[in-house]
Amino acid sequence: QVELVESGGGLVQAGGSLGLSCAASGSILRIVIMGWYRQAPGKQRELVATITSGGNTNYADSVKGRFTISRDNAKNTVYLQMNSLKPEDTAVYYCNARRSDDFSRHYWGQGTQVTVSS
Repeated sequence: QVELVESGGGLVQAGGSLGLSCAASGSILRIVIMGWYRQAPGKQRELVATITSGGNTNYADSVKGRFTISRDNAKNTVYLQMNSLKPEDTAVYYCNARRSDDFSRHYWGQGTQVTVSS
């Protein structure tokens, strides 16, 4: 079992910045990929960014050049730095992790609200 605890988020004006962090605990040795997803009201949950244990990153087109995902393996923590925020970035952001021995299973955090005002 993997537990994910998110922090950060909040309310910011358009053009501003916010940072999210997610600390993993539990059965973390086989985590191979961590990332962030988001879900806006009335919409499906969508991928924002992922990072592998080797440091390879992947971003949704909508956030490329504005968001940066990083991880600290020693702290078992993944970060999402969000710059130049837009109102359409408003959503609940969820941390995600997947293990190599059960790759089809997604572990989720509780979610943190990000609201961008225009």
